[in-house]
Formats: sequence, C-alpha cells, structure tokens
Amino acid sequence: MTQVTAVTDAAPWYAGLTRRHWRVLWGSYLGWIFDGYEAFALILALPPALNSLLTPQQVASSGAIYAGVAIGITLLGWGIGGLAGGVIADYVGRKRTMVLAVFFYALLTGITAFSTSLTMLIAMRFLTGLAIGAEWSTGIALVAESWPDKARPKGLGFLQSAFGAGAVMAAVIWFALNMYQPLGSETWRLLFVIGALPGLCVFYLMRALEESERWLTAVREKRWEAVEGQAERATANSGGRPFTLTSLFRSAEARRRLWLTFLMSLATTTGWWAVSTWSPVYAEQLAAAQGEPAGIWGPRVALVYTLGGWIAYMSSGFVADALGRRKYLLFLFAGSLLITWATYLWTGDLVTFSVLAFFNGVITLGFGFSWMAIYPVELFTSSVRSTAASVVFNGARLIAWVFPIIAGTLVANFGGITNAALIISSIYVLGLFVPWFLPETVGKPLPQ
Repeated sequence: MTQVTAVTDAAPWYAGLTRRHWRVLWGSYLGWIFDGYEAFALILALPPALNSLLTPQQVASSGAIYAGVAIGITLLGWGIGGLAGGVIADYVGRKRTMVLAVFFYALLTGITAFSTSLTMLIAMRFLTGLAIGAEWSTGIALVAESWPDKARPKGLGFLQSAFGAGAVMAAVIWFALNMYQPLGSETWRLLFVIGALPGLCVFYLMRALEESERWLTAVREKRWEAVEGQAERATANSGGRPFTLTSLFRSAEARRRLWLTFLMSLATTTGWWAVSTWSPVYAEQLAAAQGEPAGIWGPRVALVYTLGGWIAYMSSGFVADALGRRKYLLFLFAGSLLITWATYLWTGDLVTFSVLAFFNGVITLGFGFSWMAIYPVELFTSSVRSTAASVVFNGARLIAWVFPIIAGTLVANFGGITNAALIISSIYVLGLFVPWFLPETVGKPLPQ
C-alpha cells in the first residue's frame, strides 16, 4: 500500500499557486457558474411558466405535481449526462469534454425560452440537464489534478461556489425582472435567454484551459487501478484499457468507497431538490397568511438562501481542512436535519424566517454540496477520478429525480409543504452513520 504522509508545510495555503492554477480555476468556474444559475432559474421560473403554459384549472388542481415533474426530469437528464460526461472525460480529457458541455448547455437553455407547451419545456429541461451534468465532474477533476495538495480543498470550494454564485445571480436577476416585468406574464422566458450567455465562454475555455498532466501521465503509463496501491496495473496492461466503471467496481475497496459516498450524495441531493427548493414557495404561503402582498417574499427568501449557500461554498475548503472530512460530514448532515425542521415548522414572522432561510442555505446548499467536490476526488486515482466523481455527484440524481415528484404529490395531497419536508428530510439520517466507514483524507496527497 502506498504510504501517504500529512502535509506539514507551515507556508500559507496559497503559496506556490501560479497564474496557470488560477486560470484553470477561473475557466472551470465559468463553466459551472451558469449551471447554478440554470438550476435555480428553473425553480424561480416554474410558477409563472406553469401559469403561462397551463390552464388555470390545471395549475389549481395539479400545479405542484407538474412542477415536481419538471424538476425531476431535469435531474434525470443531469444524472445521465453527468455519468456519461464523467466517463468521457476520463477517456478524451477534461478540457475537451468541458468545452462541448458548455456549448450544448448554452444552446439548449436558450431554446427553452421559446417553449410553447409544458411538454416542450420539460423536454428541453431534460436535454439541458444532459449537458449540465457533464460539466461538473470535468471541472472538479481538472482543478483537483492541477492545484497543489495544500491548496486543493480551498480551490475546489471556490469552484463549487460558482454554483452558489450562479444561484445568487439567478435570484438577483429574477428579483429585478419581477420589479419591471418587461414581458409581462412571459418575463420568465428572459431567465433562460440570459442562461444562454455561457456560449460566449467557449472561446475563452478553449484558450485558457490546459489539459491535466496527472490524467495524461496516468493514461500514458497505463495506470488503470481505481484506488491507489491496488495490484491491477499488470493485468490491465496485458490488454486494452478497462472500462472506467468496471475499474471502479472491480476492487472491493473502490466499490465500498463508491457506494458509501453515493449514499451521502443521495441524501444531500434528495434533501435539496425535494425539500430546500420549496422555501420560496413556503415564504409566499407565510406572507399570504400574514396579509403581505404576493410575489415579494418568495424572491427575497430565494436571494437570502442562495447568499448563505455562496458564503458556505467559499469557506467550505477551510472548514473541511480545519475539522477533517469525517467531522465536516457529521456536522453537515446533523445540521441539515435540524435546520430543515426549524425552517418548515416556523409559522411566525417573515424576518425570522429569512434568517432561518439564510442558515438553511449555508448548510443544505453550500456545505451540503461542497463536500462532493472536495472529498471523492481524494479517494480515487486519476484514470477514473472524473468517472468516480460523476457517479457520486450525478449518479444520485438517477434516484433523487423522483423525489421532487413525490414531494409535489405530498404537498398536493398530504397537508402541504411542512409535512412533505419533515418526511423527506429524514434521509439526512444516512449521513450520521456513513462517514464512520470512510477514510480520513485531510492533509494527504491526491492519489496518482
């Protein structure tokens, strides 16, 4: 087994970073920021989009179910595209995969703005999800393999913050659009028009990004083992390259790590898409009960929530290094459970609810998704790193996509958002047990 040693260098974490490192981070950041924008834009645009594309009777009777289907189908496309993109990046390279994913995402989200029916909207969400999914694992692998070990968790936290920045951007833009309503009831379409802008980033990405040297070396030396120290290289060298998913499931240790991180990803993903995304709607319900005007508190809470998430993204690498990976995960899932209960059991004033929404964003969005950028890349080697990260991050969506539909059904039929949130949030309990069975990787070099 390869011996790994803790990093004891007393120099600042950013010592040794060059313009090339920051260029790789910035290029990957541009690809990921509009994914965050797109994910939250869908949530914000769905209520007016349903009013535009459905009859009032359909909205009144099944609006929550239709919203759940639209979100769920996007997640399904995201999961499929993410798995495919992760595998492709381990074969053709991180840079090429990212450029193609950004281009097709921009094209498809722009077409979404011209949806003439709910069926078309959902179909475009599925196709856009395919492209979105392929972007994440490629950028994560590229930054992880390019940055020095001591700075890597911080860089990955910064990269993951692009999702939060994109969500904040969507909330701010939606807040402004709501104030002026340039297209009246069709203003929601402008959110997707703006989402097409990353197509302009493709030319920058082609020039700025450099391919991962770690990945090139692993392929050149035919190092196909999934977990560092496995005795698989000689066997693999006797024939062609094994399929990356096969490599991950061939080793008992790699398989164990993959399943355990996958379970935590499933809890995080389900909790966010099926529970946390209802907070703007719940804010509107509280506002209506207190006689506040409609359409004001939902966007405000969305902005506060995403701002909390962005702050947590930026600090996640520092927190994960300070606590260690296992304590970070235990804090995350215990906190997610508690803040969800506090949020959806609240029936008082909206200012306090906004504070709860802020901390909900810190925990369930910022810290909740950052661990998937920081931890899984430290468990697997370069030849399968993108595939493994995509299985953990995107594979969970192949199961989690049904939960927004389930949540919509629960909201419509079993007592509203509070009951649905309290039932589905129980999945966070998984994270209180799983971290104990995974290795602590804080301060250790990235596997080759």
